Amino acid sequence: MSFDTLIIGGGAAGLSCALVLGSGLSKPFADGKKVAIITHQKTSHLQNALFNNVLGLKPGTLGKNILNDGKLQLANLYPKVIQIDNEKVEEITDSEFGFKVTTNKTTYISKRVVIAVGYTNLLNIKGLESYIKAHPKAAIEKDRIWLENTDHLIKDNLYVAGTLAGWRSQFAIASGSGAHVATDILTLWNNGKHTKIHDKH
Repeated sequence: MSFDTLIIGGGAAGLSCALVLGSGLSKPFADGKKVAIITHQKTSHLQNALFNNVLGLKPGTLGKNILNDGKLQLANLYPKVIQIDNEKVEEITDSEFGFKVTTNKTTYISKRVVIAVGYTNLLNIKGLESYIKAHPKAAIEKDRIWLENTDHLIKDNLYVAGTLAGWRSQFAIASGSGAHVATDILTLWNNGKHTKIHDKH
């Protein structure tokens, strides 16, 4: 199966990226674009999170509920975004058409890839080793990592979002990082015209 954009990771950054891209798929400039997200969430820090300090979230909101509700929100509002469950990415390599993404079950081809998994040193996706550095905004004793990037771009068409992009572990920051990457991709789809999507009534 092949895509224009494949998002890896179903946490705050990955789901935010998918939601913003999903909202753009109805635009003429996105005609024919196929987007998917591998919604692996087992290592998301949201699994154990409790939120009292996030604008727009009811105090006491649980992170695990955000993860579940986010997948439902994506499926209900933007069903064109394909959700791939129960697969874990093992390797990313360059291919003639962009990137080959190999999971524990199959292989996908995608023109562009967004990596939005956690920032622990347990990251073991082959093909990313040369970009792994010590995280610049985490306590040294936590042994956190980031994928070296410039403005979320690791190299052409390979993006990183959230804490793995070098941002602090704060829900609003990770969500914003995912949305940032999505608007960069929308801008590419729209022939370089700066693009953002707002829902209006």
